[in-house]
Amino acid sequence: MKTVDIRSTEPVKRSRSIEQLVAGRPTSDGAGVRLTRVLTQAQQRRLDPFLMLDAFGSENPDDYIAGFPDHPHRGFETVTYMIAGRMRHRDNHGHEGLLGNGGMQWMTAGRGIVHSEIPEQQEGVMEGFQLWLNLPSNEKMCVPWYRDFAAEDLPRFSLDGAFDVTVIAGESHGVTGAVTREGTAPLFLDVHMQPGATFSQQLPAGHNAFIYVYRGAVASAGGVIPVQRLAVLGNEPDADGVSIDSPEEARFLLIAGKPLNEPIVQYGPFVMNNDQEIYQAIADFREARFG
Repeated sequence: MKTVDIRSTEPVKRSRSIEQLVAGRPTSDGAGVRLTRVLTQAQQRRLDPFLMLDAFGSENPDDYIAGFPDHPHRGFETVTYMIAGRMRHRDNHGHEGLLGNGGMQWMTAGRGIVHSEIPEQQEGVMEGFQLWLNLPSNEKMCVPWYRDFAAEDLPRFSLDGAFDVTVIAGESHGVTGAVTREGTAPLFLDVHMQPGATFSQQLPAGHNAFIYVYRGAVASAGGVIPVQRLAVLGNEPDADGVSIDSPEEARFLLIAGKPLNEPIVQYGPFVMNNDQEIYQAIADFREARFG
């Protein structure tokens, strides 16, 4: 998709504050893939509807080569955004796709899906993110859905000499992203900033929002967000968005969404609203009812 050139950034009268800076937790998942869990269960309620954000990146194949063999999900959506590398997806509903450099995969687990995510490379850099997005209670048992988007299919816009933005979800500066969702209204932007630039984004009042910097450093509302830090943005009622300055070249994710304000009960790969629904998910998976 062609990049749209814009003439100016959206005006923001008052930027949201930086409420908290969070350092990710090194961990491993799948068959030993090393990653950083940036958004953990400790932030789930504060950053509702977002459940988890993992960042992975390595030039060492031993850190990623085993991938994520067959595993189940129920009750939420996953968004996998690949900065570099190739990952093959297969699931028990007959979906299969190859996620490559700059591509995005959106998967709605709904009532149940079993899938694998296996690297298709033996060397080189593999880098990207996976975001878990909760589903409203009335959609948790929906029919599973899946789609791959190649890098060229993702909408983009730019301001010459200032920034380039990929709109993965939601809408920004009049550009609608690859995916929209009514219940959670997610905004997912990948922003590449040049030194001395400013990027502003209007945000609906009450929507929870955060920034994750993965290259360089940025500044907002008088505070600095260093590399590999998640900044929880405040929910001040008189703030209409966020303005971000880049003293150096930087890249970050800006993510926001409408909170569901529903109970969150998570047991590993299952996220439901109460214990009984978790017990049912475990039983359905054990009895092969995720097909």
